[in-house]
Amino acid sequence: MEEKSGSEKSTALTRYPEYRMDIGIEIHVQLDTKSKIFCSCSNALTDQQNQNICVVCSGYPGVLPVLNRQVVEFAVMAGLGTNCNISPVSEFERKHYFYPDLPKNYQITQGEVPICTNGHVMIRLEDGTEKKIRLNRIHIEEDAGKNIHSDLTGESYVDLNRTGTPLLEIVSEPDIANAAEAKAYLKTIRQIMQYLGVSSCNMEEGSFRADTNLSVRKKTAQELGTRCELKNINSFKFISDAIEYEVERQIELIEQGGKVRQETRLWDSKNRRSLPMRSKEGMADYRYCIDPDLSLVEVSDVTLDRIKAKMPELPYVKFHRYIKDFNLSEYEADIVISDIEYTRYFESLMQSYNHKTSVNWFLRDLLGYANDQKIPVAACKVTPKKLAKIVELLDNGTINNKGARQLFEMVAQDGSDPEQLVEQHGLKQIGSEQELEKIVEQILSENAKLVEDYKSGKQNLFGFFVGATMKATKGAGNPKIIQALLKKHLN
Repeated sequence: MEEKSGSEKSTALTRYPEYRMDIGIEIHVQLDTKSKIFCSCSNALTDQQNQNICVVCSGYPGVLPVLNRQVVEFAVMAGLGTNCNISPVSEFERKHYFYPDLPKNYQITQGEVPICTNGHVMIRLEDGTEKKIRLNRIHIEEDAGKNIHSDLTGESYVDLNRTGTPLLEIVSEPDIANAAEAKAYLKTIRQIMQYLGVSSCNMEEGSFRADTNLSVRKKTAQELGTRCELKNINSFKFISDAIEYEVERQIELIEQGGKVRQETRLWDSKNRRSLPMRSKEGMADYRYCIDPDLSLVEVSDVTLDRIKAKMPELPYVKFHRYIKDFNLSEYEADIVISDIEYTRYFESLMQSYNHKTSVNWFLRDLLGYANDQKIPVAACKVTPKKLAKIVELLDNGTINNKGARQLFEMVAQDGSDPEQLVEQHGLKQIGSEQELEKIVEQILSENAKLVEDYKSGKQNLFGFFVGATMKATKGAGNPKIIQALLKKHLN
């Protein structure tokens, strides 16, 4: 298939209007528990290979797994956060397959009876509309280890630190119609998991991974097409790129008289193409059977009510509340809810100084500074209370816009008190009309020829007079009063 630009790729379905695509996504969320799922080994990330392992997660014969209670609670929270039914009883099964990093040669997972079923989430699309994406299930399972390959020697090594890490697999129905919807869905699930506090969902560390199942079919066809799985892509952009490539590959294959094979494919981000990895296994290949070493998982009504009582406000609810309570636009609300740390900072800011100017400074200056410095907003020395004070000093006329920006930069450096800095650095703006009028009269007197030119029709000189007056006040003049005085004297 010939290489095409991004804009051309996005028109694949437009150029083949008789086709549609069906996308279902399996998301693996690594849970932030202190210990692993079936043993007491630390679940912390470490660079020391095979450091956090024991006879259980290393798969020694005869050992018995013991379920981590926190994993079940996190799974229930995830189910409630995605509108799932919570199964009062669920069970664990063994999924058999061989990988070097799977020491038992089977994975403990949930099969026919998962802990969460029949959920849904609402996603917001680029045009502002919303769409419901159904979830088939959420189930609990353990992660495998990690293979490390040496390009230098050609040798491979196995690190079992990740073995036994607790995972939630979130399986959607094939309701996603294009790459934009897939990206919106992934961001929505990631936000929900972060808001719940069950996972950091750090894609670079692998704690949020997605397998994308994609098929194409004629719009007139009732049955889904043959699907291919795009495996373990850890970037929203790469997932979007892979979907655009894969839909075009499948359509062109069908148009040329070929057939799509059911297989797992890898995404080559460098060359922007998918490559076959292996034929896709069926259910029978895994030889599922109930795990005899683990009891049934019971979630009582008492437990369910307890977990419901401590559920936090979720992104979808926050989005609509921010629009209503703080008069945010949909665009502004979408930015604020995109990160749980943003919402914490924003709500603290609005508690200190609830004003539209606060919103603007948060979105433009605070987030811009944090992004430039590559620091989280929580680490910024301009705390919510200090930003609120800067905005309040600006709004009440104590400082002007230039002074506010200088003040923000100084507070960002060392976290000093804004009011003290205003006094120490002489940032108070000259708001006295009498004082400013003397300066305006002096500027006009020194530029009598330009005043005549202005009065003869050269209206663009007004900006010169404003600039000259601001310069004479060393940037401390009140711009509104200066403009009013200039209009008074020039007219």
